[in-house]
Amino acid sequence: MKIQILDEAQQDLIQGFRFYENREPGLGSYFLDSLFSDIDSLLLYAGIHQLTYGYFRCLSKRFPFAIYYHVDEDLVRVHAVLDCRKDPLWIRNRFSKEN
Repeated sequence: MKIQILDEAQQDLIQGFRFYENREPGLGSYFLDSLFSDIDSLLLYAGIHQLTYGYFRCLSKRFPFAIYYHVDEDLVRVHAVLDCRKDPLWIRNRFSKEN
């Protein structure tokens, strides 16, 4: 199985990095390490997470972020990595624009 992080999700990760790096130097790198570890866990656990807005949603272990993905045969496509503190309506609208 392989993991593909789509451009939108990469931008989400960059925004998260900048947010935490502005809070404290080095925290942004820790954020990325943690989120990539959570994304890597999808190699074993893809497809077991709750469906939300038509995507599987994996919650991060260390940060209030969720990884939204689809599983297509032997490929996990990460569509978004979003802050769970955002308004759920904003998240729903984000996905309705993609579909």
